[in-house]
Amino acid sequence: MQQTESPILTVPATSTLSSPEVATSADLREDFLKALRCMILSRTLEEKLGSLYRAGGRIVGGVYLGRGQEAFSASAGINIRLGKDIYGPLIRDQAGRIAYGEPILDCVRTHLGAVTGPMRGRDGNIHRGRPQEGYMAMISHLGSLVSVVAGALFARRLRGTLGDCAGATSIGDGGTSTGAFHEGLNMAAVEKLPLVISVANNQFAYSTPTTRQYACEDLVDRARGYGAEGYSVDGTDLLACIATFKKAFARARAGHGPQMVVGRLLRLGGHGEHDDASYIPDTIKHQHEGRDCIEVAKKQALKLGWASETDLQTWEEEARREVDAAQAIASKEPAPDPYRETWRALSTHELIEGQHG
Repeated sequence: MQQTESPILTVPATSTLSSPEVATSADLREDFLKALRCMILSRTLEEKLGSLYRAGGRIVGGVYLGRGQEAFSASAGINIRLGKDIYGPLIRDQAGRIAYGEPILDCVRTHLGAVTGPMRGRDGNIHRGRPQEGYMAMISHLGSLVSVVAGALFARRLRGTLGDCAGATSIGDGGTSTGAFHEGLNMAAVEKLPLVISVANNQFAYSTPTTRQYACEDLVDRARGYGAEGYSVDGTDLLACIATFKKAFARARAGHGPQMVVGRLLRLGGHGEHDDASYIPDTIKHQHEGRDCIEVAKKQALKLGWASETDLQTWEEEARREVDAAQAIASKEPAPDPYRETWRALSTHELIEGQHG
């Protein structure tokens, strides 16, 4: 059987601003404003988490933030249906988690180790989810979530319950070099599973630059090798990201197999809050990909007449109130009782029921 070559689509930076089709699209306007509000809430929440981490005492373990990647993450998240699709977010996907529908109280509870959180205080920070609902907890072994989400999609197909379900997960530029990423994407492509992979090319795998990671001209070139459809987009441009993910999810649901969306961007901070990112040269910080995607999105909203300065200020104030309220609740809740908690590695009926108690 002769195979057709998988297409690669490059979305030029900021081109959407001058596109009449995009600028007048009611669907895109609604998605844009939802994503922007999720980005603002995500940034506010993560600033609070960073502050709590630096203060010491409550947050055990690392804190990993998505500053600079909110537009890319939220644009994927608004396309993932809570309770219907399968989602496996990564460490910088707080904006995507919010867009997907995760309550920020789940996030704060997990970071503070509260027994009332979705992981019951047994796991912390970014390692949270509700697997029974198709919301997978992040796995530290990068690339593994590709196989997990692909496997969940394949299981639904075998059971006859796949329908128009799509699966989505994220990876960084460094994670695309892992064996788990290769195995998962290769299997998804062979089975033509409706999987959308967000690749945040933030130019550093911790401190390793992309020049030491891969030799292809553009990371999106890897998609063709797997027989997947690939897209390259300016990850700092919310309009471009929304348009790109909208197409990618539609193609995945329509039976065109895996979609790989590569966002060109830069994380605006270290690998985690423990890392000062001193290895990133100023020349890279000041390049186009180093723009703050939230500031870019605000300017787009104002230019298109989709929001006013008053709207933006109101959303920021609402985000602060919501974050403060979540912290106030979670701070008063206890950690697991070490003498009564079941510390078995495998989930039991009681643990699963406890998620919802």
